Amino acid sequence: MPDGAQAPHPIFSFLPVILVFFIFYLLVIRPQQKRQKTHEEEVKHLTKGDQVVTSGGIHGLIAGVKDDTFLLKIADNVKVEVSKNAISVIKKKSQEEQST
Repeated sequence: MPDGAQAPHPIFSFLPVILVFFIFYLLVIRPQQKRQKTHEEEVKHLTKGDQVVTSGGIHGLIAGVKDDTFLLKIADNVKVEVSKNAISVIKKKSQEEQST
C-alpha cells in the first residue's frame, strides 16, 4: 500500500455479500413465504366436497373435516383420514363455494 493511502472501510468488503443475500431474499425466500401462506389459508378454508391431492399423490374428495385432519374419500366405501399438512394441491372447490 503506498504511503498516505488509507485502507477502505471493512463494511465495503462485505457490501457485495450483503447485496447478494438481499437479492436472494427478494427473488427466492419472500415469494416462497407468500405461496406457503396462501396455501395454508386455502387448506384452512377447505370444506366437504372439495377435491384435493395429498403429498403422497392420493386424489380424493373431502368427506369430513376435523381439527387437524380431513376424512378423504378415495373410492366408493373407502375413506382415509389424512393430516391437513398432507394436502399439497387443491384441485376443485365444491359447487357451493364456486357459485358464491
